[in-house]
Amino acid sequence: MSLFQTYFQLGLEHIADLNAYDHILFIVALCAVYRFAQWKEVAILVTAFTIGHSVTLALAAAEIVVFPAPIIEFLIPVTIIATAIFNILPKSEQPRKVSWNYLLALFFGFIHGLGFSNFFRSMMLEGESILQPLLAFNIGVEVGQLIIVAIVLSVAYVVMNVLKIQQRHWTLLVSVVAAAIAFKLMLDAKFW
Repeated sequence: MSLFQTYFQLGLEHIADLNAYDHILFIVALCAVYRFAQWKEVAILVTAFTIGHSVTLALAAAEIVVFPAPIIEFLIPVTIIATAIFNILPKSEQPRKVSWNYLLALFFGFIHGLGFSNFFRSMMLEGESILQPLLAFNIGVEVGQLIIVAIVLSVAYVVMNVLKIQQRHWTLLVSVVAAAIAFKLMLDAKFW
């Protein structure tokens, strides 16, 4: 297996790791307000998130930016709760400004990238160039995120179009469950 394939696989596995489900939970919360027909918007939104975590992952892996792990462990569930609250807040009748969502996803990506940094740094070999592993790892993470998006939007399609559940009820359910799980993660963080 090539170096690229190795890091791609690690990125893909890292995002799909059910033992580290906080990232999956964030993607689920991020998707909660979208319909299957909006998959392109969601793919771009997730890519904005990837850009954010790629930047901080690179800076943290190169030890240019270093944050204590307990702070990051606390902030990651905060991003999930904030996303869920943003989903639940009453909206005006005008369509949601997607550009705001992109900025929010980018910013939250910065925080999640710091969470990836310790894992990524532990994989790097002494003296190894960061560029190819970082690129491969991030592509693996992006592919994993897009798989999660496809699953969540497919479930949303079934819920809204087959079971005839209103989108607002789906959004509320997913957001409340995500926020509750994230709240537990926040309380369990070694921040306290």
